[in-house]
Amino acid sequence: MSGAQVTVRYWAAARAAAGVAEDQLSVDGEVTLADVVRRVLDLHPVDRFPDLIKICSVLVGERPAGTRSPEQVPVRPGDTVEFLPPFAGG
Repeated sequence: MSGAQVTVRYWAAARAAAGVAEDQLSVDGEVTLADVVRRVLDLHPVDRFPDLIKICSVLVGERPAGTRSPEQVPVRPGDTVEFLPPFAGG
């Protein structure tokens, strides 16, 4: 499936660190969350970005990735991956 996209959205501090609200990644089929993380780290080589991404909650297609290994979380063409850093307050 050539030309397919995965949308990656960054929230709060992740958005500030990336310098953009979202990225569009071209994919040729299903990838893993680990693949997505590698690609966004390559896109945004900012010193604090890798540490910030590690502590984010992640949604893939509106479902929490939870504690599953990123290598085990499928990301399909058309999915949205969202990185949500911890928020202060309640």
